[in-house]
Amino acid sequence: MIHFSSDHHWIDATTPELATIGITVHAQDALGDIVFVQLPEVGQSFAQGAVVAVVESVKTAADVFMPASGQVREVNPALKDHPALANSDPLGAGWLFKARLSQVGELEGLMDAAAYADFCGQA
Repeated sequence: MIHFSSDHHWIDATTPELATIGITVHAQDALGDIVFVQLPEVGQSFAQGAVVAVVESVKTAADVFMPASGQVREVNPALKDHPALANSDPLGAGWLFKARLSQVGELEGLMDAAAYADFCGQA
């Protein structure tokens, strides 16, 4: 199941040992054309809510916050040469990083797809 944060990040924690994290369609729409993504170092650990990455667009730069505590296990290598993947496929090929979650219970404070759509005013 994919969960969403109020910061417009998503996390697919179907496998908490390697949860996938990215920005939402709403976030990439608001940012505009993404030109650079600063990803975390593999092996770094972050608490829920900590700044873990930065996404830069032609409009602005935005922090990416850790949706649930964990350790970064993998970053998306394709974003180095093709940061626009975060625009064209934010819920797929444009994922940012994968992490091993240390506090799976923190997911309970996040939204499901319906609640997130309501939050964004799209329902």
